[in-house]
Amino acid sequence: LQARFRDHIIPLFKKHNLTVIGFWTYADPPGSENTLVYVLAHESREAAKKNWAAFLADPVRQKVWAETEKDGPINLKVDSVYLNPTDFSPVR
Repeated sequence: LQARFRDHIIPLFKKHNLTVIGFWTYADPPGSENTLVYVLAHESREAAKKNWAAFLADPVRQKVWAETEKDGPINLKVDSVYLNPTDFSPVR
């Protein structure tokens, strides 16, 4: 999963205006064995929906998914949430 993101997905995120804030893995098991957490920034929720739709429809992304999951799925669960920064957050 990390190789998929490192080698293929980050350029596709840029192509589709999905701004990467960061990537993290859990420090301890069991999450450290199979979890990747990332945060993206969007101009608006509407822009996020539009950009995600374009990303999901991208033929390069579809090819990457097919190649990286030829031996079975590597992305078993996705949790997606929208967050609003607080007025005291250093990241906005």
